[in-house]
Formats: sequence, structure tokens, C-alpha cells
Amino acid sequence: MSLNQNQRDRIMDISIYAILSVIMLSMLYPFYYVLMLSFNKGTDSLLGGVYLWPRTFTLENYARFLDDSHWYRAFLVTVARTLVGAALGVLFTCLVAYGLSHRDLLFRKGYFTIIIFAMYFSGGLIPYYVVLRAAGLLNTFGVYVIPSMLSTFFLLIAISFFREIPVELKESAHIDGAGELVIFYRIILPVSMPLIATMSLFLGVGQWNSWLDSAYFVQSENLRTLAFRMMEVINKSNAPMDAIAVANSASAGVTSYSLQVAAMVVSIAPIVCVYPFLQRFFIQGIMLGSVKG
Repeated sequence: MSLNQNQRDRIMDISIYAILSVIMLSMLYPFYYVLMLSFNKGTDSLLGGVYLWPRTFTLENYARFLDDSHWYRAFLVTVARTLVGAALGVLFTCLVAYGLSHRDLLFRKGYFTIIIFAMYFSGGLIPYYVVLRAAGLLNTFGVYVIPSMLSTFFLLIAISFFREIPVELKESAHIDGAGELVIFYRIILPVSMPLIATMSLFLGVGQWNSWLDSAYFVQSENLRTLAFRMMEVINKSNAPMDAIAVANSASAGVTSYSLQVAAMVVSIAPIVCVYPFLQRFFIQGIMLGSVKG
């Protein structure tokens, strides 16, 4: 008995949903597994057999992980660099992209050559350190946000995005006497929210997870970031401990691995909470910016 078109479509839809469900579970379960282990007693996790829920619930992993007054300042520094760095990165990248999106811009090809060259070639860590020292950014909060104010990757996407905006909008504003900055802030930015939301999330995630700049260019303990503190915890948990430390950890049920999973949860939780609110802008922002005008 042959199937009609509607039955074949229904079978195809069920098959697609089943495959996508399996893929979704395979991607989500590792995150759930790490979250579950972070609330399970570390010594109990070593026995295995923990798959769906914590067998011995405890908050000691997080208590031991956060048992340092430096964590609160590190969290504030990370939040500040994420907000300020993402805002400055979006603003200056869009400003440069708006200027380069004008097809009659003088020396436009020369600017693009410099941008493409900067994307693929770097002077290395030592010249970068020398530049930061000459600029007076070492051991300051500015070392987190100023070097990342221009993203060459999003610059090219924003240029293509701005070229898709109807030129009639800008021409009508020019007729009304508006200057380029007024047009940029009052017309271009409001219609570019998908691009801005996409850039904000990616630049914010980069700022939140960055720890190399804190390790190489900052000496003040008050400027250390959350990612750097987590790397310290992971490194300390892997280092050999003396007999007293081992006994204290065993009595609390905390192991090096349980500390690591707790650090992973703390690092990804804020991004996971923000992502659903910006996810709907991703495809629209990236795809529109990739269309050539």
C-alpha cells in the first residue's frame, strides 16, 4: 500500500524531529552532567554511577570554590570589563564600519587593505606588550577594554550590513539638515539592532572568558578577573597538596575534579542566562551582514 504525500511528509517530519531531539540531548547532557556533579559530593562522584541527579547533594564544592574574598572583586571586575568592553567594542566598530560603508570614501581600498592585513598577521606577544607599555595600559583597567575596541571580524560584517540599509534614509536626513553623526545615532543604529545584539553577545562572551590579559599584563590583585581566578583554582586543584589539606578536603568530600566542575558552572552560568534573550537576533544579524550589496 503506497503512502500519499501527506503521510510521507508526516513521516519525514517525525524523522527529522527525532534526529534533532537526539542531537539536542547529546549536546545538552554534558552541560547537565557537569552541573549535576558540581552539586554532588566529590568523593562520592569518584565511585561512578552518577548519571541523572546528584546522589549525595552538597554545596561544599561551591563553598570551597568561593572561600576567598578576592572572588567578589574578581566578579565585579569581570562584569565591569564585560559591560564596558562590549559597549565600546560595538560603538567604535560600528563607527568605523559606518565610515567605510560609504562607497565614495577617499582611500577606501587602502583602509580595507590595512584591515585585511591586520586580520591575518600579528606582531606577536612581545611587540604587543611593548605597545601596551608605551601606551601606559599595563596594570590598568584600560588594558582590558581599549585594545578590543575595534573588532576586524565584525567590522567587515557591519560594513556589509550598513550597505544594505536603503540610501534614501540617509539622503532624506541630509535634506533635513542632519549631519553624519546625527544620521548614525538617530537612523543607522536603531535599524541595526540585530547586528548590535549579535556583536554585543560575542564581544561580551570574549571579555567574560578572557584571562590571558589578566595573567600577562596585570600585576595588581585588585584587577584580577573571574576567569583568571578560576584558572588559579584549577591549577591549585591539580597541584600536590600536603597531608593536612588532603585530610580537610576528604572530610568535606571535596576533590580536585569537583572544584573544577564548580568552576565550569560559575563561568558559563551568566552567559547561559543572557543567551536566550539575544539568540533570536543571531541569524538575522549575521545573514544580513553577509549579503553583498
